Amino acid sequence: MNVLVVEPGMAPYEKEVNGLEEMQATVGGLITASYPYEEPVAIVSNDESILMGMEFNRSIEGGYGGIFGPFFVCGLTEDSFCSLTPEQMEHFKKKFHQAEILIAAKGNTPITLKVDPCPATPPEHPRRPPKTPGR
Repeated sequence: MNVLVVEPGMAPYEKEVNGLEEMQATVGGLITASYPYEEPVAIVSNDESILMGMEFNRSIEGGYGGIFGPFFVCGLTEDSFCSLTPEQMEHFKKKFHQAEILIAAKGNTPITLKVDPCPATPPEHPRRPPKTPGR
């Protein structure tokens, strides 16, 4: 499926992600999904990003706070993830174009400074979650 990857400090970029292993590699570990928009899309991020000390990435309106570590935006069908439409891809590229620096938080609302992102350079080799010894 064609998704939009958003990494801390970077401009968003498109990437083909297929299967759970590739989803986990993209976010650097166990995945969790958030559904902050009325539009049929999901934000898929690392479920343990704060515990792992991942860098703040972007704020999400509507009481969702912020996302730490890399995440991707994908479309939704009735029962699974799917590719974003070209229109959704462009919308979310614009929405997440500016990088954010976390300055403070007021309750669950992050206070950030929006800055120009570094150019997007998709990794040639996908990140893999760390292997558990003995597995």
